[in-house]
Amino acid sequence: MQAGFGKTVQFCPDLLYRAPVMDISNEILLGASALLGGELVAFPTETVYGLGADATSDKAVARLYAAKGRPSFNPLISHVADAGAAFVLGRFPDQAKALAARFWPGPLTIVVPRAANCPVSLLATAGLSSLALRVPDHALTLELLRAVQRPVVAPSANPSGRISPTTAEHVRAGLGDKLAVIIDGGPCEIGVESSVVSFVDHRAKLLRHGGLARDVLEQALGHRLDVELASQQPHSPGQMESHYAPHAQLRLNAELPQAGETFLGFGKHCHGPYTLSKSGDVVEAAANLFRLLHELDDRDAATIAVAPIPNEGLGEAINDRLRRAAAPRLV
Repeated sequence: MQAGFGKTVQFCPDLLYRAPVMDISNEILLGASALLGGELVAFPTETVYGLGADATSDKAVARLYAAKGRPSFNPLISHVADAGAAFVLGRFPDQAKALAARFWPGPLTIVVPRAANCPVSLLATAGLSSLALRVPDHALTLELLRAVQRPVVAPSANPSGRISPTTAEHVRAGLGDKLAVIIDGGPCEIGVESSVVSFVDHRAKLLRHGGLARDVLEQALGHRLDVELASQQPHSPGQMESHYAPHAQLRLNAELPQAGETFLGFGKHCHGPYTLSKSGDVVEAAANLFRLLHELDDRDAATIAVAPIPNEGLGEAINDRLRRAAAPRLV
């Protein structure tokens, strides 16, 4: 683990009140102190690296939006250490509680109505009456959340609209000079963001494909999910039409590269050194997706041709990210 890629943080032990963790690491102490002091901290999760800020502080949330260059109408996910902390912040119907019991900690975000007197900043929720909540499945981050003892908003730790980071080095390259602390937990295991399910309209609705396949969620619910993957007024992250974009242009569902293109292969369509999964495994492909897009961007590829990915299981999440990465740019 490494900390302090950003500016130096003065550790303030008085800020770590009620922290139940006794043998806490220096990295976590630094990160918790920085968050409670209104600074920004990047940390690993099982999905991608998050850019964290105190969710209860308008000033800290505003600093996060500015650091990412993120539109303030695009709401943020609040991360907490356990389901009990989430249930205090939002009003969970029975099905939402069932999903939380089944998949938390894990790559699932649940959107519910805000509870009365919810302390999460309205800026973090883009002024909406709903709230996106997640319990991440990463030991370092859970330790950090237990130390902070309050919700932490954490979109992906990259400039808005660009490729999500799956290593601490990706974070340092994109946002390092804007952060107080970067906690290095190694490469992310899943490699794509959490799935997002909303219960705001009384019936479960999928707002973002992610680390939990849609059929797994539907089996747990006992019925099919309604789907709303894009919105002019997003209710969760990942609903912007253009997102996750490298500097290079993307051409999707390509079986062969054209002149001047760099090919990103999958399964039987492998031409050159870059492949998401030679065996055609969508789980492996999801874990490799953002890392390889970063690598190709670093090599100044002008156009990346991407092999067809089956639209099933985690393939739905991969295709969702690729489609948004290939969409007309917002700027």
